[in-house]
Amino acid sequence: MNDAVTTSTLPVQDARIYPRGGLDILSRREVARLRDASSGGMHELLRRCALAVLTSGSANDDPRAARDLYPNFDIQVTQQDRGVRIDLKNAPAMAFVDGEIIRGVAELLFATVRDLAWTAIELGGDGSGVDLRTSEGITEAVFGLLRNARILEPTEPNLVVCWGGHSISRDEYIYTKQVGYELGLRGLDICTGCGPGAMKGPMKGATIAHAKQRHSRTRYIGITEPGIIAAESPNPIVNHLVIMPDIEKRLEAFVRLGHGIIVFPGGVGTAEEILYLLGILLREENADLPFPLILTGPTIAAPYFEQIDRFLRLTLGEAATSRYEIVIGDPAAVSKKMTAGIRKVREARIAHKDSFYFNWGIQIPLEFQQPFVPSHEAMAALDLHHGRQPSALAADLRRAFSGIVAGNVKEEGMRRIEEHGPFEIHGAPDMMQALDGLLRAFVEQRRMKIAGEYRPCYRVVA
Repeated sequence: MNDAVTTSTLPVQDARIYPRGGLDILSRREVARLRDASSGGMHELLRRCALAVLTSGSANDDPRAARDLYPNFDIQVTQQDRGVRIDLKNAPAMAFVDGEIIRGVAELLFATVRDLAWTAIELGGDGSGVDLRTSEGITEAVFGLLRNARILEPTEPNLVVCWGGHSISRDEYIYTKQVGYELGLRGLDICTGCGPGAMKGPMKGATIAHAKQRHSRTRYIGITEPGIIAAESPNPIVNHLVIMPDIEKRLEAFVRLGHGIIVFPGGVGTAEEILYLLGILLREENADLPFPLILTGPTIAAPYFEQIDRFLRLTLGEAATSRYEIVIGDPAAVSKKMTAGIRKVREARIAHKDSFYFNWGIQIPLEFQQPFVPSHEAMAALDLHHGRQPSALAADLRRAFSGIVAGNVKEEGMRRIEEHGPFEIHGAPDMMQALDGLLRAFVEQRRMKIAGEYRPCYRVVA
C-alpha cells in the first residue's frame, strides 16, 4: 500500500489488492482472458463501475459526479502466477481505513471485476455457445452469471426481493426499515437493486433482526447493471453484488432468484419493475404460478399506491389487480403475508420438481428479455394503445419507463437528451393523460432525483 497521493481535489489513495475467493481460483488462461478483457474495450466501463463501488454509500445520483470528483482514478487487472492482482491509482480515500481498503468495499470491487470480465469473456460472441437471440439462451446467460457470482444456494426458499425508489421521503425510508426488520425476524433474506433509499432500508432493518435471531448466514444481495451502478452506488450493507449486462437481464435475475417481491414507493424505475413483473404474470402460461407480490408503504404513501393502482387498472385491466396486494402502514402484516406466500412457492416448486434457488418454471417471453435501446425513434414508436394483449402492452409500457430512467440517470441517455431534447411518448389519449399525471406526481413528490431541480427528459403526446 502506497502513501496517499494528491492529484485530485479530494483525498485519494493508491493500492494493490489481491482478491479472496471467486477470482483467486482461476487458471492461467482464464486470468489472461480476464486481463485482456479489462484492458480492452471494457476498461472505461470497468473504471466507471469500480469508482461507483469505491464511493459506496454516496447520495448523489448523477452518474458523472464521481468521475468529475476523481478524474485521475484508474484501475488495472494484472496477471500473476498465483492469480489476479488489482492495482488502483488515485482511488477515493473514503474506501480506506488507516491505509487499508475496507473489506466490504474490496469484496464489491472483486465482484465488479468478476462480473464484467465474465460478461466480456462468456457473452462476448467468441463461440461460448450461449445464443442471446433466443429466450432460452438469455435465461442461460442469466443463470451463468448468477452461478459464477456464487449467488445460487440450494437452501430453503427465503429470499425477498424489495423494489422501490432511491429518492424517497424520510418517513418512507423508515417504513422500509421496519418491513425489513419484520422480514429478518422471520429468517428471510433480502435482495434489492443495491442502491440507497428503498434499496438500503430493508437491508438495514433485516440486519438488526438477523442479529437478534443470531442468524449468521445472511444474504443481502444487490443486483445492478452498468448503466445504473454509477447513479446508484451499492449501499454498504450489500454483501453479494451482481452486475448484470443490461436492465432486462437484471429484471430477469430478480424474478428468477427471488421467492416473492415487495414494492415500496418509488419513481419511474419502480413503475418499470412493476410493469415487467405483471406483464409476465398476466401471461396464460404463468396464470397458476404462485408469486407473492405486495405493494406497501406508510400511511402517507397511500395516495401514491392509489395512483399506481388506477394506472394499472386503466392500462392492463382488472385482471392485473389479482396478481398483487396493497398493504398500507402495517410492516408485520406485510411480512406475515410474504412468509405465507413463500410457503406456497415452496410447495409449488416441490410439486413441479423445480429448484429452490432459480425459478426455471416461470415463462419469460423474448419481448421482455431483449435489450431496449431508448433512442428518440424507439421511444416515439412504442405502441401504447388499447386493444392489445395486456402482456404486450405491459412490455411497451415497461420500455417507456425504462427510457425515462435512462434519460434521468444513465450517462448515455442523458447525453441523448442533451443533444436531441426530450423523448416523445405517443399513445391513446386516456392512457397518455394517466401517464402524464403519474409522471407529474413523481416530479412533484421529488421521486425522480435525489438532489437538484428536475428537468423532464420526456414529453407525453396524445
